[in-house]
Amino acid sequence: MNKKNIIIIMIDGGRLDSAQNSKIFDTLKSKSVFFSQTITYSPHTIAAMHAVFSGTYGTRTGTNSYWSTFKFKKNRFKTLTEYLNENDYYTHADLINQLVVPKQGFDSFIIHDELNDDLTKNHKELLKKMLALQQDKKNFFLYLHYSKIHTGIMNEVLKVYDNNSKEFFDNKPKNKQRYDVLFKNAEIYLKSILDEINNLGLEKDSLILVMSDHGISIGEKFGERAYGAFCYDYTLRTFTYFLSEEFTSNEVRQQIRTIDFMPTILDYLDLPFDNNYEKPDGVSLMPLFYGESVPEQIAYSETGNPLDKKEPPKEPNTKSVRTPKWKLILNQHDDSRELYNLELDPNEEKNLFGKGEKTEPFLWEKLEKLMKVSD
Repeated sequence: MNKKNIIIIMIDGGRLDSAQNSKIFDTLKSKSVFFSQTITYSPHTIAAMHAVFSGTYGTRTGTNSYWSTFKFKKNRFKTLTEYLNENDYYTHADLINQLVVPKQGFDSFIIHDELNDDLTKNHKELLKKMLALQQDKKNFFLYLHYSKIHTGIMNEVLKVYDNNSKEFFDNKPKNKQRYDVLFKNAEIYLKSILDEINNLGLEKDSLILVMSDHGISIGEKFGERAYGAFCYDYTLRTFTYFLSEEFTSNEVRQQIRTIDFMPTILDYLDLPFDNNYEKPDGVSLMPLFYGESVPEQIAYSETGNPLDKKEPPKEPNTKSVRTPKWKLILNQHDDSRELYNLELDPNEEKNLFGKGEKTEPFLWEKLEKLMKVSD
C-alpha cells in the first residue's frame, strides 16, 4: 500500500470560471494536475458529496436528493472513508451539517457553525492535530468543508429572492459582484490553508484534492437563482486540482466526473475494491496524471427542480447526460427535452432537440439507461 495522507478541501459552491480567473487558483494550477472539465453528479451538496465518497451515482446508492441522506445503501456501497479507516487511517471531517457526506468510517465528525465559526483558524488547528498524528506514524484522512460561499448565498439570495424573482434576474452584474466577493474570501481561505499545509510539511506525505461540489447561478437562466433547479454547465462544471509531489503539473481537458475521485484515490493508495460491495460507477483517473489515456466517460447528472414550490421534490425531475461536445437534458416535470452543442453554444442557449442531430438517439439511449435505478 502507498501510505499517504489524504486531504480534501471542498469549496462549497465554487464556480469553475471564478477559479480560472483567480491568481491564487492559478498558482495552485501550476503545482497540480488540474481537470478543467469536471462534471458533478448533482448541483447540490448532499447528493453531490455522497456520489464523491461512494464513487457512485445516487440512482444506485439511494442518495439522489436533498431528502435522501438516510436512504444511502451502506450495506451495498463502501465509502472512501471506510476503506481508509479499515487501513488504519485516522478519519476526520469538519463540515457544514451532518447530512452532507456518509458518516460510515469516520473517527470524528465535527459540524461547524457556518454563520459564526472562523474556518481558517479552525482548519489550521486541525492540520496541526494531523501533523501530531503523522509524527506518531499514523496516517490520516481530513475533509475540510469551506461553507462561506453557501452561507452568503443563503443569506443574500435564497432568503431574499425566489426562483422567479425578476429583480434578481434583471441584475446580473450585481449578482456577479455579490458572488465575486464571496469567492474572494474563499481564495483567501484556500491560500491560508495551503500555506499552512506547506509550513507544517504535510505536502510531502499527502495527496491533496481541492474541489467544488457544484457552481452557483448569477442569473444565467431564469428560474434558478442559486443551484439545484437545472442541469446547466454553470452549476454542473466544477473545478478539480490534485496536488502531490509525485505529479508533474498539468491541465487535463478531458471530461471527467466527480464519481471518479474515490476510485482514483484508492488506485493511488494501491487499495483494491472490496468485492463484498457493489462496484462503483467511477473509474480511476491515475493514468491521466502521467500523461496516459483513459476512455472518456459520459457524465450523468440529476436534480430536483422545485418549480413554484418552496422545497425541492423528494425525487429528481431534471436529468442530463453530457459528453465534451453535447448535452441532452430531460425535464420530467413537463416532459420537455433540450439538446445543446457545447462547443458551438457553451451557454446552452440554442435548443437543438428534434432538429435531426445524429447524436440525439445515442444520448437518449444513454440517458434512459442511466436513469434506471439498479435494484
